[in-house]
Amino acid sequence: MSSNISLIIGREYTTRVKKKSFIILTLLLPILIASLIVLPVLLVLYNEKNQSANVLVVDDTDIFINAFEGSEKLTFSYQSGDINQLKQEAFDSEKYDCVFHILNNSQGLKSNLYYRDNLPSGLQGKLESQMNEIFFDRILQDSLHIEPARFEKLQELTKAEVTTVQVDDKGVERENIAEMNEVIGMICGFFIYFIIIIFASQVLRGVLEEKTNRIVEVLISSVKPMQLLIGKIVGIALVGLTQFAIWILLTFAILGGVQLVAPNLFQSETATELAAGAQAGIQDNVNIFQTINDYFPISFTEIILCFFFFFIVGYLIYATLYAATGSVVDNESDSQQYTMPVTIPLMLSIILIPSISTNPNGQLAFWFSMIPLTSPISMMVRLPSGVPLWQLLTSMGLALLFLVLCVWFAAKVYRMGILMYGKKISWKEIFKWLRKA
Repeated sequence: MSSNISLIIGREYTTRVKKKSFIILTLLLPILIASLIVLPVLLVLYNEKNQSANVLVVDDTDIFINAFEGSEKLTFSYQSGDINQLKQEAFDSEKYDCVFHILNNSQGLKSNLYYRDNLPSGLQGKLESQMNEIFFDRILQDSLHIEPARFEKLQELTKAEVTTVQVDDKGVERENIAEMNEVIGMICGFFIYFIIIIFASQVLRGVLEEKTNRIVEVLISSVKPMQLLIGKIVGIALVGLTQFAIWILLTFAILGGVQLVAPNLFQSETATELAAGAQAGIQDNVNIFQTINDYFPISFTEIILCFFFFFIVGYLIYATLYAATGSVVDNESDSQQYTMPVTIPLMLSIILIPSISTNPNGQLAFWFSMIPLTSPISMMVRLPSGVPLWQLLTSMGLALLFLVLCVWFAAKVYRMGILMYGKKISWKEIFKWLRKA
């Protein structure tokens, strides 16, 4: 019996991993994930390094004359006079990229930033922040008679800082960022939903294809229906685990390659300044993986292990139910009436991901993480925010018990329905099969 199952597992595994679609998706997804991490940083750095701006400042208030702080890429020039004439001359001569006109308005700081072709990235924000700082310093000196440097020192001494610290059932404390945990939980929930649906649907299509092509008749003559069912489900599960493992390895390999090519890619401006001022000739490189580990205040080992468990159990639950569905229909369109009852809980858990992530310890989140049909998604959403160990173990135990029930159900239905053709099988008839010994 075990040799037959191993042969079926090997057949299902090898036929799928050799497909071009498997190879392409396996190779492209890690590149996409790494690109989503690296490309935004590269684009920002590119814009900062390659965009320069010459700004002509026309200040009607005389407060900001020679007050703006420039850089190698950003220079300021100052003129006074008619704004329309200055603006026309500036753009006609192509000497200036922008004209910054500060209006003399008694109701507050009003200004216009004129440009002809492209507005340099981030220039508007830089101008606003500098204007606010310059104007505030002016008020401190003229109205309150306080030196700006003294005020900054006083502000630093009275600065409040709140650190969120999560305490688990054992009294262990760890710094935590609730918003970041919500984002990670939502990503885990959506990701596990898609891979469960993708691989469980492969089981459905595989069973349906063998039935409609009458291949199953040849297979059943050599192996038992239960062996065929187990072999198909386990074989596709191994395909999913292989793909997932390759995704993790390739993603880390790509990030490691980025680390070697650009060791300071993820270094902030503050860190760069500190490193430059530490010792001449010494540059501290930023490790991407350490940055990720410091930035996310959760255990990624725990996340990955639980992800593997809930993926395997969730996949097996839905794969067995989908396999049973494929055995009682003759085409994929007819399978919707049977898969819909078990797919609705999965869809409902997806819809409720935002609610569960914002209140991971509420009653809704708790019960959805206990129901086996919704726990693979709901528990993964809750996990980054911290879940008591007894709840995690209870959820796992209930999922395993429900899996046994699904296997029993699928075996009964698959054995009776796999060789039936040309007849629409009702739920009433399926329940009759379940009552048979």
